[in-house]
Amino acid sequence: MIPFQPDGSFHPIATGEGLRRSAVRGAGMAIAGQASNFIVQIGSVVVLARLLTPADFGIVTMVTTFGLLFRSFGMNGFTELIMQREDLTDSLASNLFWIEIGIGALLTLVFAALGPLLARFYHDPTVAPVAALMSLSIGIGCIGWIHMGLLQRALQFRTTAIINFAGQVALVITSIALAVAGWHYWALVWGIIAQTVVVAAGAWMMCRWVPGRPQSVPGTGSGLKFVASVYSHFAFSYSTRNTDNLLVGWRFGAQSLGFYKKAYDLFVLPENQLLAPLSAVVVSTLSRVNGNREQFQRYFLRAVSVLALVGMGVGADFALVGRDLFRFLLGPGWEEAGKIFALFGPGIGVMLLYNTHGWVHLSIGRPERWFRWGLLEFACTASLFLVALHWGPSGIALAWTVSYFLLMFPGFWYAGQPIGLGMGPIFATIWKFFAASIVAGLGAALILKIAPAFAAGSGAQDAFIRMAADSLLFFTLYALAVVVFHRGLTPITDTIGLLHDLLPARPREVKISAAVDA
Repeated sequence: MIPFQPDGSFHPIATGEGLRRSAVRGAGMAIAGQASNFIVQIGSVVVLARLLTPADFGIVTMVTTFGLLFRSFGMNGFTELIMQREDLTDSLASNLFWIEIGIGALLTLVFAALGPLLARFYHDPTVAPVAALMSLSIGIGCIGWIHMGLLQRALQFRTTAIINFAGQVALVITSIALAVAGWHYWALVWGIIAQTVVVAAGAWMMCRWVPGRPQSVPGTGSGLKFVASVYSHFAFSYSTRNTDNLLVGWRFGAQSLGFYKKAYDLFVLPENQLLAPLSAVVVSTLSRVNGNREQFQRYFLRAVSVLALVGMGVGADFALVGRDLFRFLLGPGWEEAGKIFALFGPGIGVMLLYNTHGWVHLSIGRPERWFRWGLLEFACTASLFLVALHWGPSGIALAWTVSYFLLMFPGFWYAGQPIGLGMGPIFATIWKFFAASIVAGLGAALILKIAPAFAAGSGAQDAFIRMAADSLLFFTLYALAVVVFHRGLTPITDTIGLLHDLLPARPREVKISAAVDA
């Protein structure tokens, strides 16, 4: 893709019905790509959990707890600016690229120098060399983020999905090969570096743009303020999400952190698989209709409705089968992670819905409000962590679940104020799915309590049989509850229709669409 025209302006973007069609197709590509990543990731978890120890995962998590904050510079801030800014030019993009490269190089040196301090904090000398090597991923990553942002602005989500999938494959192959060779935690570190290199190289290959020399361009200053607001919010949100790792690693050591991190990874799995690939698509779409409140609200509520249907169901089911899922995926020795996850499960659906409030802030160009909300979010969640630390990793997991229930509706209210997005429509959209998940979950738990177990053993095969049977029972009850609460099949048929729209267009459909647009 060549992103800029000879006069330096960005190439035209679809509008109206063409925008909606491109956005929906883009969302389908993004979700398909994330699903492919998920399959590869699950396969790697099954293999690596049997090659490495919980302590190996814990050591790497000690470093990535801080390192991911540095590595995400550019991915959070610059890419959103490129998608949101209407008057993006070649010269402005070039300025942003060189600014990002400069700051990324500085962050690389700073993080490498922090290694000894991290080792002293965690009381583990192996942390320092891991941090020094991991710092390389910061500077390498910054090379490709502007190009990824340009691809997303052009709605080239199929391309970005392929790039991210290639990076995930590189991470898995490298990690497994080195783990088999006996490299222990170094296998995970080199896997991360391989992923970063592949993503950056893929972005340059698919976006045929070479940045020009820096020059004085209108919009650079205001753009950097936008970036600073978005990244500041990300930093506080990231601090919220990783204070738990810091506290568990500091207080209970690498092995406990390894158990906790695997439970947390499963907790955020629905967010990574559903919310993350949708975010770029939804923000790009809502940014182009933010002047029409009714259309904005209609697009936003439709996305929230689908997430509520899927998220509430997946969250309740994971809470029901979480322990068997860990037995099946990770094998013996990881039972403690399953116990921790049981307290994460009830918060999965609420977490998915709560995090959509960021779409509103970004699409209406108000990242400073998102940043201010992030301060409140950090204060609330970190306070809950400190209170729950007494009960160990399980207490931290419960604190996460409670925090999302406390923050969800205030977060929606604050985000919707500038555009007049009221709480009433949002509440009316999601409460029935919430109620259906509770009714189905309690009903399934009661039936399973009085009915004989499908498989009573503790092996992986028995765990899989129980998990499949319990999930089938729950989702049957959940679908019935959704129909009863909505007095019809509308939410299910709407979601099926959207899933059909997400599929790649067949040649005949493309010709018909072109004729309609003409």
